[in-house]
Amino acid sequence: LGTTVSAIVMFWAGALTDRFRVRQLAWIVLPGLALACFFMAINTAVAGLVVCVFLLRFFGQGMMYQLAAVAMARWFVARRGLALSVSTLGISLGTAALPVLVAALFEIVHWRTVWGMAGIATILTFPVLLLLLNRERTPQSHAEEASAAGMNGRHWTRKEVLKSSLFLMLLPILLGPPAWGTSLFFQQVHIAMVKGWPLVSYLSLIPILTVVLVVVTLISGVLIDRFGSGRMMQLYVLPYAIGFLVLSLSSSLAGAAVAFVLFGVSMGMGATIVTAFWAEYYGTRYIGAIKATSTSIMVFGSAIGPGISGVLIDAGFTFPDQMVGISVYFLVAAGFARVAIARAQADLAVPGQVDVKGA
Repeated sequence: LGTTVSAIVMFWAGALTDRFRVRQLAWIVLPGLALACFFMAINTAVAGLVVCVFLLRFFGQGMMYQLAAVAMARWFVARRGLALSVSTLGISLGTAALPVLVAALFEIVHWRTVWGMAGIATILTFPVLLLLLNRERTPQSHAEEASAAGMNGRHWTRKEVLKSSLFLMLLPILLGPPAWGTSLFFQQVHIAMVKGWPLVSYLSLIPILTVVLVVVTLISGVLIDRFGSGRMMQLYVLPYAIGFLVLSLSSSLAGAAVAFVLFGVSMGMGATIVTAFWAEYYGTRYIGAIKATSTSIMVFGSAIGPGISGVLIDAGFTFPDQMVGISVYFLVAAGFARVAIARAQADLAVPGQVDVKGA
C-alpha cells in the first residue's frame, strides 16, 4: 500500500524537476528522507509502517533518483549515456555496500538505532550536495542554451507521451524489470527452499550480480552514446529472459551463478538506458514529468510483482515454475519494443551538440 501510494504521488511530484532547480528541491527531498528514517526508528504502529514505507519510497527511491537522473539527462547531450552511467553508480555501490554494512551494524546495535544513523548520515550529506550544486544551471536557462529535441524535432509534453503509441508499446518493458526483478529478491528464501540450496550459499551469489551490475552500468553509457538508446532499449531485457530460464532449469548453484551474471547485465543496462531513451526520443524540456511517469511505473511494478508471484505460489506454482512464463514475458516485451522503436526512428530528430556551459 505504501509503495503504490508513493507511485501515484511520484507521478505528479516528479514533474517539479521541470520547474525548479535540483538545488531547490534538495531542500525538501533530503530532509524528507532523513525524517522518514527517524520516523522508522521510533514508529511502533502497523499503520505507521505504511506511512514509513511511503515516505522512504517517495523521498528515497522516487525523488532522490529522479533528481539525479533528470539533471544528467538535461545537462548532457552527446555523452548523456556516460553521464547517466556514472551518476547511477551511487545506486550500484549502495546496493553492494549497504546491506553488508547494515547487517554488520545489527550485530552491535538495535535495528531502530540503525535507522536513526541512516537519518543522521542523510543530514550530513546535505551540505556537501548543496556545495556541489552551487553552480547548477536552471531548467529554464538550459532550455535557452541548448535544448535537445526529440522526435519530429520537438519537445513532447507528458500528456502527449502518454497518448503516443511508442509509450504504450513500451509499457511491458517498463513494468517487467521492476516487477520480476523485485520478485526475484522478494522470493529468495522460497527459491532456495524449492531448489534445495542452503540459503546462505544462494545469497552469496548476490555480490556476483553487484559486480557485474557496476561494470555494465559504466559500459552501457558508452554503448548508448555509440549505438543510441533506441537500439539498446530493445536488447537490454534479453539477458533477463535468458537468466530467468537458466535459473528455472538449474539444479546447481553454478547454474544460478550464471543466471545472476545475466541479471546483473540487464540491471546494469537498465539503470541508464530508460532515462537516456526518454531524453533522446521525447526531448529534454519536459524530461522531469516524463521521467516521473517512468519512475511511477517502476515503483508500481515493484509493488505488484511480489504480490502476483506470492498469489501464484499459494496456488501451487513455485517461483522457479513461474520463471519460464517470466522469460516469455520479457521476450514478448522486447518484441513490442522492437516494433515500436523501429516505427519511431523515422521521426527521430538529429542529435544535438554537447552543452556543458554552466554545468
